[in-house]
Amino acid sequence: MAMQLTGIHHLTAISARPRENLAFYTGLLGMRLVKKTVNQDDVSAYHLFYADGKANPGTDLTFFDFPAAPERRGSNSISRTGLRVAGEASLGYWRDRLKQAGGVTGDVIEVDGRLTLPFEDGEGQRLVLVDDGGVGPASPWERSAVPAEHQIRGLGPIVLTVRHLAAIEQVLVGAMNMRRVRDYTAHGAHIHVFAMGEGGPAAELHVLEDKDSPVARQGAGAVHHVAFRTPDEIQYHAWTQRLSELGVRHSGEIDRFYFRSLYFREPNGILFEIATDGPGFSTDEPMTTLGEKLALPPFLEPRRAEIEAGLKPIG
Repeated sequence: MAMQLTGIHHLTAISARPRENLAFYTGLLGMRLVKKTVNQDDVSAYHLFYADGKANPGTDLTFFDFPAAPERRGSNSISRTGLRVAGEASLGYWRDRLKQAGGVTGDVIEVDGRLTLPFEDGEGQRLVLVDDGGVGPASPWERSAVPAEHQIRGLGPIVLTVRHLAAIEQVLVGAMNMRRVRDYTAHGAHIHVFAMGEGGPAAELHVLEDKDSPVARQGAGAVHHVAFRTPDEIQYHAWTQRLSELGVRHSGEIDRFYFRSLYFREPNGILFEIATDGPGFSTDEPMTTLGEKLALPPFLEPRRAEIEAGLKPIG
């Protein structure tokens, strides 16, 4: 059987307001800050990781803190990020919670056979809660403000808007071994669903073709990249080899300390990453106190004093 990516690993977005970002994702959304670190390529920026109670791969929504202007929405971008919850009652809970908090919140509607609730954070980051039917494991966080049964269980599906469907399909199916499983129509758009691994909402990309909108310009409220799961280093090396053999330009293998990464762009320009499930976020701090202090990978540790001095306090 062909190598398979097993699902969404994490998604990384951009915030120009890290203090508000922290309050929104941990306070309102009840996610756990599992790692407070820096962008390894630009140590003046925080890299904040929000996840479930056990920091499982597939649950991380992460943010670079860049002082950027707001994104200009458009094509060739990741246009909405799915966050999975279990059951209709949870969507009712969230609709009330989000509407009380103000901000942009839609209504609970069925899309592609699943109940969904679209909303945005304070910077216009486009999110949607998706009922995954409670399938698969969940690791609620006991210190969350949100009751365990309503907590966000993980990521997916992820929605992409592209100029050229055929070009991305060639990479998703031809290089990444995804399957085109179905199409559906929502909000007047025709959307194509690609699945990896066992499929289901935690392992789907939803792609819509939009040839008319201008190309998006990244900024605050935009998504930087999406990462896909590979279980171990053996398969990770095999993916590197496969992309090289297929002539897909990539970053080469990068050790991010908490996982191994491999980056490449699909033909429309959206940045993809393949990331290993391990070693995980408890590599350098106990699971019980994840995210409570600034964590630096070993190669940055000698620069800690300088790095800490360059970061603004975020509470």
